[in-house]
Amino acid sequence: MMNKPIIASPNVTQHILHRFKLKADKKLGQNFLIDENVVKNIVEAAELNENDTVLEVGPGIGTLTQGLAESKAQVVSVELDQRLLPVLATTLEGYDNIRIVNGDILKVDIMQEVGNKTFKCCANLPYYITTPIIFAILEKKLPMERLVVMVQKEVAERMAAKPGGKDYGALSVAIQYFTEPKIAFIVPPTSFIPAPAVDSAVIVCKRREKPAVEVEDEDLFFRVVKAAFSLRRKMLSNSLKNMGISAAQCSEWLTLAGIDGKRRAETLSLEEFGALANSFKQINK
Repeated sequence: MMNKPIIASPNVTQHILHRFKLKADKKLGQNFLIDENVVKNIVEAAELNENDTVLEVGPGIGTLTQGLAESKAQVVSVELDQRLLPVLATTLEGYDNIRIVNGDILKVDIMQEVGNKTFKCCANLPYYITTPIIFAILEKKLPMERLVVMVQKEVAERMAAKPGGKDYGALSVAIQYFTEPKIAFIVPPTSFIPAPAVDSAVIVCKRREKPAVEVEDEDLFFRVVKAAFSLRRKMLSNSLKNMGISAAQCSEWLTLAGIDGKRRAETLSLEEFGALANSFKQINK
């Protein structure tokens, strides 16, 4: 361990904010983490060691970055806000296993930045852009072993939800198609300044070696999922017509897939969504 001030503490964070005249930007969903135990638990959930490369999204003032660096892993942190670069240069001074990349995670060449190797990903994500960032990483099919992110508790619950409940939706299906998600722990508002209005949660998404279900057309699979949940309270026989088909075609399609059209999307398993996707083209021949 290096003899450096722990950023994830109220006094140090307040000092940094005051020194650099920083304020949390509500529009960007910024809340500064001030709980050292939360940082340690995130690093532990990532299962990092000195042989790992870890991609961090949005280091902010370096709170989580410092914890990741203490694991001895090689840390690549992508920060969009240029104003934070001199802050990070100061707060993370002395660590030779951190590289800060100024850029948009949705646009940077991730493989080039991590050295074209298998990596893990950790982030305390801004609430307003959580889903786009997660999907940008997952859909690129990069060699990422594990994704550990802190998000709003209700978002984490949706990501990990099983069929049959109100939390289960298109996000659940998409995340579980690519990964095996599990909520690691809950983080209360008191762990941040300013304190958010809701609880947060750290969720660990272990990347599957291959997707949960075998589909012939992945884009079509996600279109079907989106259509099925587009009218959440309606029966599938109604919502699936949003695929641009007639009622008769929809009925034929559901029969081919072996699914009762009176069911709702929230009751379908990933396998059943896969069956729907794989049988869709048969009604459009």
